[in-house]
Amino acid sequence: MSELIPFEVRIPDVDLFDLRERLRRARWPEEVRDAGWDLGVPLGWLQSVTADWANVFDWRAFEARINALPNYLIDLDGFRLHLIRVGSRRETSTPLLMLHGWPSSFVEYLEIVPLLADAGFEVIVPSLPGYGFSEIPLEWGFTSARIAEVMLALMDALGHERFMIHAHDHGASVTSRLAFHHPERVLAYHTTEPAIARAPVTVDSPDLSDAERAFLTYAEAWSAEDSGYAAVQSTKPQTIAYGLNDSPVGLAAWLLEKWHTWTASPTGNLFDAVDRDLVLGNLSVYWFTQTVNYGGRAYFDNNHYLEPLPADATIDVPLGVTLVATQGIERAPRELVARRYPDIRYWHELSRGGHFIAGEEPEILADSLTAFARQLDLIPERNG
Repeated sequence: MSELIPFEVRIPDVDLFDLRERLRRARWPEEVRDAGWDLGVPLGWLQSVTADWANVFDWRAFEARINALPNYLIDLDGFRLHLIRVGSRRETSTPLLMLHGWPSSFVEYLEIVPLLADAGFEVIVPSLPGYGFSEIPLEWGFTSARIAEVMLALMDALGHERFMIHAHDHGASVTSRLAFHHPERVLAYHTTEPAIARAPVTVDSPDLSDAERAFLTYAEAWSAEDSGYAAVQSTKPQTIAYGLNDSPVGLAAWLLEKWHTWTASPTGNLFDAVDRDLVLGNLSVYWFTQTVNYGGRAYFDNNHYLEPLPADATIDVPLGVTLVATQGIERAPRELVARRYPDIRYWHELSRGGHFIAGEEPEILADSLTAFARQLDLIPERNG
C-alpha cells in the first residue's frame, strides 16, 4: 500500500526574487481608450494587481496558510500526487474527496477544509494531476476518465472503499466519470456545476422544457462569445504555454480574466468577492510549479481522447446540487440535470457566490455540503 509522505511547501528565495524581477520588468501593450473589460483584462487593473503581487503580497505568509493544514505526497504506481488530508473533528467520519477546477487549484479549498472537518468529514483535497505540486503527465490522452482512475487509486491507498465526492469545473469532469464507471464506490456526489456530463440534448431536441431551452440557448451564446480560452486550450495549448510559463504578467492576464468574469462580486470588483491573497496565492502556485501548460493541455486531451458517455447513459448515484448566484453555464435547470442524474436528492439555489464559491463563500458551500450529507445520514446532526 502506498504511504503518505508529509510535505511542506517551501519555495526557494531565488524563485521569489525572480518573480518580482520579472513583474517589475514587464513590457505593457497599448489599450483602446475606455475599453473597460470589453477586450479582456484592462491595462490599469492588471498593472495594479501585478504591482501588488510584486510588492505587497506576502508569499511566505500564504505558504504558512497552506502548511497550517496537513500536506502530503503519495506515490501511486509511479505517479506522484499532492494532497491535503484533514481528519474529522467529530467521533464519526465520512470521507469526502474534493476536486478543484481550472484556473483554480487546491488553494481554493483552504478555508473550507476546517469547516467540513468540524462538521464530521474526513476531507481529502488532492492537486489534480498536472496541477500544483502533483506530477505533470507527459503522455497523450490523460483524460478525465484516466484521472478518475488515479483518484480511485488514491482512495484505495487511503483505505476508503466508499466515499462522498464534491467537485466543479475540470474536477467535475473527473468526478462524473468516477461516478459513472464506479457508482458502487460513491456514497453521494455534490456539485456546483451539474451541467458537466449533461445529456446531449440541443435547443432543437424535442420535449424540452422552457427552462431547458432557455439554458441551452444561453449556453450556445456563451460558447460563441466567452469560450475562446477553451478553444485555444483544446487545440493548440503548447503554443500559448510559452508565453504563460515565461511571463507572470501573461499568466496573470490569462487566469485572472476568468476569476473576474466568473466571480460573483456585488460591486464588479473581483477582490470584493474573494480574498486578494487567495487569488494571488493561487496565481503563485501556478507560477512556482510551472503547471499552467498542463491546465490547458487537459482541455486538449478531453477534446481529442475522452470517449463521450452514451447518449442515454445515466449516472446513478445520489446527487446534491448547489447552484451559484451568477448567471452562467453552471445554472442548469433541474429537469436537464435529471436526464443524466436521475437520483437528485438535494437542490439548493443560492443568492450569493460564483464559480469559485469555495473561495468566495466557504461557509455557504460548507453548509450546503453538510446539509446534503446529513440528509443522507452520512454525518450526524450538529448536536448528535
